Amino acid sequence: MTESENVTGPKKLHVNLFEMNCVGHISHGLWVHPDNNRHRFNDIEFWLELAQLLEYGTFDAVFLADVIGTYDGFRGGPETAITEAVQIPNNDPLLVIPAMAAVTKGLGFAATFSTTYEPPFAFARRMSTLDHLTKGRVAWNIVTSYLPNAARNFGLPDEIDHDQRYRIADEYLDVLYKLWEGSWDDDAVIQDRENRVYTDPKKVHYINHVGEHYRVAGPHLSQPSRQRTPVLYQAGSSDAGRAFGGRHAEAVFIGGSSLESTRASIDSYRDQAAANGRDPSHLKFMAGAAVIVGRTDDEVARKVDEFNALRSVDGYLAHSGAGLDWTRYSSDTRVGEIIARKDPGYQRLIRLYTPEQTVGDVLGRVGTFDRGPFFVAGTPKVVADAIETWLDDGGIDGINLRQFLTPGTAEDFIELVVPELRRRGRYRESYEDGETLRERLFGEGNARLLTDHPGTRHRRL
Repeated sequence: MTESENVTGPKKLHVNLFEMNCVGHISHGLWVHPDNNRHRFNDIEFWLELAQLLEYGTFDAVFLADVIGTYDGFRGGPETAITEAVQIPNNDPLLVIPAMAAVTKGLGFAATFSTTYEPPFAFARRMSTLDHLTKGRVAWNIVTSYLPNAARNFGLPDEIDHDQRYRIADEYLDVLYKLWEGSWDDDAVIQDRENRVYTDPKKVHYINHVGEHYRVAGPHLSQPSRQRTPVLYQAGSSDAGRAFGGRHAEAVFIGGSSLESTRASIDSYRDQAAANGRDPSHLKFMAGAAVIVGRTDDEVARKVDEFNALRSVDGYLAHSGAGLDWTRYSSDTRVGEIIARKDPGYQRLIRLYTPEQTVGDVLGRVGTFDRGPFFVAGTPKVVADAIETWLDDGGIDGINLRQFLTPGTAEDFIELVVPELRRRGRYRESYEDGETLRERLFGEGNARLLTDHPGTRHRRL
């Protein structure tokens, strides 16, 4: 199937497992659950077992989040984040991919990497290496980093301005496209044993990039991989983030307070893509989803109660990055009083809460997961009904599945939800042999960037 062909039948769900090379990703406090194996994240066996499980469930990919700083804006330091394991300790997401690739044939791997603090030339080689080793099953989640501590870790006094980070990222991508798409001709590697020529030097090119932020001579050090450019994921709800995504992203991590607001965000991204000369249908949208499934209503209720009881309010407050510590106030203090006193962090309250709400109301909701359009708790039929609504009414193409327990969340989804979705024609029966991750998203024959993507302008004819 080429990029111009349409898929018939009901839309099938794409599923990534939302992961991070750490103890506490986004379900803070649940590492203490007796059935949780998060403490094993330093063990290679943890990642091998997870990859094989997801391969069995024919997930699209494991989606590895990352941060390069500590959440130290709460209570004046990192102590709460460290105590609660809020994304610290935290290891490199790229290094576990080759091990998982070695024990799988179909599972894809999406890794987060920031454009702000490390130069593009070395990163280009890392991703080409991963694309080779995975045989084209790798994606890059493009971020610009947002933690002040991250900036200090790389020698800066504070964060670079938000929109400036995206301007830097634009040039970063330009350098990468030149390296990945243009530095080597498709037929540069000839392996001519008789004449002792491995690569034709006339077909390997300097890029000689000179820009505002980077000077890169090239050539790229890696020969062309199957995808050349990894699948490009991105998330950003700001004007600058949506503009960036419209130019570069192939898959967008989307969200919203309702299905209607999610659709509006999707439409905004598609408009940005069209403004950049791209076919708006060449973007896929993945929502962060929380799914709790059980065989009976009683089993579902038990899981919901367990997960809510173990959630860490302190962990979620530290992760939020807010300077405001709600736990300092009595439960009957009203938000309006805090705003009137202009206590630290009060500006955010104006946008998020009403003056009549109490601190008790707020703390009662911190870290709860049973809200928003992409949460469902129920038996397999209930869950499948909700997912079909997300696909058809919300306009999404897939989900990043949030984990409450590892490996329990994925096991439950694979054992209980996948068969029901397959019965409805909403989930693949198997992987296509030898397909790349991009082909999984856009169809057979589309291993490389689609022709209307701006990165293709650096290709040599």
